[in-house]
Amino acid sequence: MKQVTQALRRPSPSRVATTHAIHSAIHQHQHQHQCRYTHTHRHIQQQQQQQQQGLSLRARGGTLKRGGQTSRVPSSSSSSLVAAAGAAGAAGEAPRVAIVGATGAVGQEFLDLLDQRNFPLGSLKLLASARSAGKKMEFKGKSYEVEELTEDSFGDVDIALFSAGGGISKKFGPVAAEAGAVVVDNSSAFRMTDGIPLVIPEINGEEIDNVKWKSREGAIIANPNCSTIIALMAVTPLHRESTVKRMVVSTYQAASGAGQAAMDELVLQTKEALEGKEVTKDIFPIQYAFNLFSHNSPMQDNGYNEEELKMVKETKKIWNFDDVSITATCIRVPIIRAHAESINLEFEKPLSEGKARELLSGAPGVSLIDNREENTFPTPLDASFKDDVFVGRIRKDISRVGNNGLDLFVCGDQIRKGAALNAVQIAERLLSH
Repeated sequence: MKQVTQALRRPSPSRVATTHAIHSAIHQHQHQHQCRYTHTHRHIQQQQQQQQQGLSLRARGGTLKRGGQTSRVPSSSSSSLVAAAGAAGAAGEAPRVAIVGATGAVGQEFLDLLDQRNFPLGSLKLLASARSAGKKMEFKGKSYEVEELTEDSFGDVDIALFSAGGGISKKFGPVAAEAGAVVVDNSSAFRMTDGIPLVIPEINGEEIDNVKWKSREGAIIANPNCSTIIALMAVTPLHRESTVKRMVVSTYQAASGAGQAAMDELVLQTKEALEGKEVTKDIFPIQYAFNLFSHNSPMQDNGYNEEELKMVKETKKIWNFDDVSITATCIRVPIIRAHAESINLEFEKPLSEGKARELLSGAPGVSLIDNREENTFPTPLDASFKDDVFVGRIRKDISRVGNNGLDLFVCGDQIRKGAALNAVQIAERLLSH
């Protein structure tokens, strides 16, 4: 899709020439896309209400200890779970890893990252729905058959990377933990549950240093929302220097946040719109191509949608800091896979533009693109397929007296750092402690 966007931005002498260029780019994108297995499915738009409930960590019940706080977890009556846990045996030197939702966009990114980062694997299991069972996927030159996800899938798994939606996570996350696996969950199912760590490794990785994957005691670790991760990678280094009092965020979110099906439909709609056809609207009820609209998550009585409230609640939990005011407006834009965010910050004490640049230039996982002379700043294309979050447009908030306010513009790959990479980094930290 990089070529599609470049074609849209490239000046041409006539609409016919532009249309031809975009059609060629779309066809090239589709040809490249066929080189990887893609599984198109309808994105689960309705998110279930967060449940404040304990989570089973052992087949016969147990406790989760974190930061001196102990949360009681319920036991399971499923005999198959007890049998699976008993049959698992001791963990080896390298973890046995399962990917739940392996055929989705984030699942495929998990595989790419495990390969690129040389993650040590004792074994690899690919899990998905019954309709995907039997599909073949390639990893490190070897063909793997996708297995159907069941309650018996986790007896021989040490680390389970979940990205199959909140409903699947709520059903099978505790099952995997009971069987002895450490679950790293990419959904919203457990993010605000007491006793479940919500982790960005560069920011609060120490929250999981007491989780030992070799112990086979099981645990659940939550991956934050993609917009939260991208924002906090940029804001946290500044917050540590001068406490943030208020944060105002506007997001411009890519199709990837709604899954592979949304990305495929955006490409299809672009082609259809340029050909003057009625566009296909299977994922969103609103045309996506050449348009933008309020985020599709459920709207709340107070006028905020769930995506916006996730940013508010998750930021406070990750920072372990409630004394910050946050408001957000989340928008879908016709970009394939990288989110952009405009962020306004108010600090307790002055923080200059120069100091902010210094802090961000040395922050792990952050790249600075802030060239006023050449008018060069982060773009979603810059951030696509990149691990770092890109930050620029750092400037004093001129609506405030003094130096207690800054504006930033941030871009980050939603599939990588906003989802799969953050989860893999959590797994890497598990291995290092």
